[in-house]
Amino acid sequence: MNALVLGNGRSGRAAAELLRREGAHVVVLEGSDAWPDGLWDVCVTSPGIPLDHPWQVAARTAGMKVVSELQLGADRWKGRTLAITGSKGKSSVVKLVADTLNLAGIPAVPCGNYGTPLCEVVNGRGGDAGTWAVVEVSSFQMETTDDFHPDAAAILNLQEDHLDRHGSVAAYHALKRKLLAGARRSFVYGLEDVNDAEDLKGVKNRNDSRLMAGSYFDNDVLRPNGLIAVALLRVAGLDDAQIAAGFRAFEPLPHRMQLVAARDGVRYVDDSKATSLAALEAGVAMCGGPVRLIAGGLAKGDNPKTVIPRLRSAVKKVYLIGRCADQFSAAWHEAVPCEACGTLDRAVAAARRDAVAGETVLLSPGAASFDQFDSYGVRGDAFASFVCAEARRGESDATKQGR
Repeated sequence: MNALVLGNGRSGRAAAELLRREGAHVVVLEGSDAWPDGLWDVCVTSPGIPLDHPWQVAARTAGMKVVSELQLGADRWKGRTLAITGSKGKSSVVKLVADTLNLAGIPAVPCGNYGTPLCEVVNGRGGDAGTWAVVEVSSFQMETTDDFHPDAAAILNLQEDHLDRHGSVAAYHALKRKLLAGARRSFVYGLEDVNDAEDLKGVKNRNDSRLMAGSYFDNDVLRPNGLIAVALLRVAGLDDAQIAAGFRAFEPLPHRMQLVAARDGVRYVDDSKATSLAALEAGVAMCGGPVRLIAGGLAKGDNPKTVIPRLRSAVKKVYLIGRCADQFSAAWHEAVPCEACGTLDRAVAAARRDAVAGETVLLSPGAASFDQFDSYGVRGDAFASFVCAEARRGESDATKQGR
């Protein structure tokens, strides 16, 4: 078999390794590689390669079916599968479900868009029928995934995101809903336009909230995601005591509403993973008090005016950074004071200057990081570093004034 793999990132490398183990002759395209001559039996794409990329166009022109790395892995996975998609909170729910299964003694692997490609899991554990793959599924993956049949699948929420890739909200949401088509059971929360799924917003599920008491999910913003996790864990056979233990033990992922410092009564919170405006809005809501918001970066096409009611009700001032600073300022300045800071270090310094006890300085950018940082994680780490530097500067100034 001759196989072509589009992209040489982690997903592409995992797909290529799986195919080589099966005896295929594999060619991997990366960077500016030209379309190769020859006849190809299969073409596998990494999620970072959009449908209009020249490689995908060339494949379809040649009459080839392009499949996702997710599809390739799913076709070969011998264990059971839970799949999770949505606009916000996917990684946290994947981690919660996998951690809770493992805590209960049931082998589970978090994977997919979460960080470890499903093909990589197959390479290591493909023959382990007793293992659950808990898969985070992105809209990018669903563009070329047509035959995926998890034991259960869920949509956490549907908001505006990735319009720069998909072109419209309708197209983006359709890719999310597509995940449910092949699932044996499916769950949503309050999504009226999603048919043939069990909607967990009903009264009968409200008692399930007690299972997450005191946990990261025990708030109005994340509770719906917690209810989805409960439903998926029951599909995997866990009882309420095992589920509640998982919520109690859960440790949030980095850069998701992570408290990095508390100084002079001001909290500094890293929510760098909030790369959409819907995520920004949720981050502000979770602070539960006056917020000084650091926002901006590389806009993803969602409408900044949708968050104005939340900004008006909870944000004292916005400190804008990155390429979309002017765009956000134009949309928000009549609702909330905005200061153009340009870079993250200047924004942290300005927010520290203005903040008073009882307020939260929140990095919840509402945009991607790639205009100034290699990833949202690098951006979050920089925020923590700048907060510490500002604290040292403040201590130095206080010492000088005391002399």
